Amino acid sequence: MQTVTSARHLSTWQGPAAAGLAVLLWALVPLLAGLAEALPPLRLACLALLGGALATLPMARGRPQEPPLSGGSWWWVHLGVPLLIVGAVGACFAALRLAPVAEAALITYTWPLLFLLASEWLTRRRLRPATLGGSALAFAGAALLVAPEALAGGLSGAWGGYLLALLTAFCWALYSLVCGRPGLGLRRRLPRLLLIASLITGAASLGVEGRISAPDAQALLAAAALGLGPYGLAMLAWERALQDPRGRRLGNLAHGVPVLASLFLVMAGMTTADWRLPVAAALVMAGSLAASR
Repeated sequence: MQTVTSARHLSTWQGPAAAGLAVLLWALVPLLAGLAEALPPLRLACLALLGGALATLPMARGRPQEPPLSGGSWWWVHLGVPLLIVGAVGACFAALRLAPVAEAALITYTWPLLFLLASEWLTRRRLRPATLGGSALAFAGAALLVAPEALAGGLSGAWGGYLLALLTAFCWALYSLVCGRPGLGLRRRLPRLLLIASLITGAASLGVEGRISAPDAQALLAAAALGLGPYGLAMLAWERALQDPRGRRLGNLAHGVPVLASLFLVMAGMTTADWRLPVAAALVMAGSLAASR
């Protein structure tokens, strides 16, 4: 009896613990990407995804065998999902180079709100007023941070980075929707999907960024940390959290990522503690929580 009770108690905390771990690791992405600035964005994405594939292999192999996929589902999982990962990771690293890191990170981390909007539309075929109001508040926070820099630079400024950050947010929102679908078994297949995504970004890097040069030790360590944490353990943990019966509520924890990411950047001295940064992060978080009530 004691064993059964302990198992139930532990299982109660598995979902929240997994979501919290994913949020903490994702908040480190801008900081780690800044430490790996010696690597071109696509090459960094290739190494990070390769590290993620290696990091998730032992845990994924411990899972029970997933049922086989049908023809259409097989192609979607093994081609569509890696392309979403490539779009999310590659666009994120490029955005952090082309735009100020704090602003780009804040736009990137609006993906939980986009995920909420998409999932509510798919479920209800309409959006509640609270969802629309909270979304407007969150995007107003992003605009508060981005608008001065964007308007000062005009069309030749950081608009490319902002658009890539928005593409990152869309890709992560779609990836989260796919994770919530039963029967796909992404956790078991995650190492393979990350490896396919790494090969795609590697090929794109050779075509776009040219020949390979040996990076320095700091860049390699940062790339390895990105693979082990945000694109390895965090992706397994997030998929586990979304499969929890409370997955919709646990997903709200992701709204805290921009606040943590901004805090890490300020602590590391990679961005200044401008008054707009905490205000914008608070507006994004408050709007996201209001939309998800």
